[in-house]
Amino acid sequence: MDLSNGSPVITDPMAMGQPLMGVLPSNMMPFSVMPGSYSSPAGAGLNVSRRKIEEVLVNGLLEAMKSSSPRKKHNLVFGQENLPEEDPAYTAWTATTCPSALASFKQIVAGAQGKKIAVFLDYDGTLSPIVDDPDKAVMSPVMRAAVRNVAKHFPAAIVSGRSRKKVLEFVKLKELCYAGSHGMDIMTSSANYEHNTEKAKEANLFQPAREFLPMIDEVSKSLLEVTSGIEGASIENNKFCVSVHYRNVDEKDWELVARLVNEVLEAFPGLKVTNGRMMSRRFCRF
Repeated sequence: MDLSNGSPVITDPMAMGQPLMGVLPSNMMPFSVMPGSYSSPAGAGLNVSRRKIEEVLVNGLLEAMKSSSPRKKHNLVFGQENLPEEDPAYTAWTATTCPSALASFKQIVAGAQGKKIAVFLDYDGTLSPIVDDPDKAVMSPVMRAAVRNVAKHFPAAIVSGRSRKKVLEFVKLKELCYAGSHGMDIMTSSANYEHNTEKAKEANLFQPAREFLPMIDEVSKSLLEVTSGIEGASIENNKFCVSVHYRNVDEKDWELVARLVNEVLEAFPGLKVTNGRMMSRRFCRF
């Protein structure tokens, strides 16, 4: 992405990876999957094909939800989790997907010799405990002091799928850079500004997907409506993406969540679905 222009321009070709567990990007679909019936003589056959495609999409999303969200029990004390032998599925998942930086610390130090280091930190589960209510993922004073100390020695940033504003409210450190919505809402450090005005903050913002805000708001409203009857489901509008949390949803209802999410997605073919631990997110597609 070329950041030298006032309006960001994609300069590098985007690599097309494998579709997520059978979820086909809209620009790769053989025909439109917008809601509605077909009036052609072969309409019945097309409707059958459409239902089959919908089943593939829903099943793919459900499998992605399960594979990215293995069940895991948490102790009440942050950082003191179950022993690996108590949850081999989770241990295998973390070993291949997100190995512990603490366990690999010597390798990290060895690889960093002679290099300029920058520190990028996630928020949920890294600086705060994983909790049932996303609004209660509060950062402890001890953790805040540790992050402040890191920022004294290295350029540091918080990168989160949450909204930048929400993460800033949790962390409360102006010496950091913040990237919300997985990088679609970036604000550089405001520590060097004598007057931390809204105008100064705006000058430090990079929001390449600003034009998609009305669509994201509409998606959030639609998801709130269709999931309102599912106990435990919650929707979080992260400004440039929307999260569907199913941590508190009975696993037998996950398929229903996947089906409803897919139905909403059909009306917004410009969106991309990704899966995190106990959540699905919808992004605008560039």
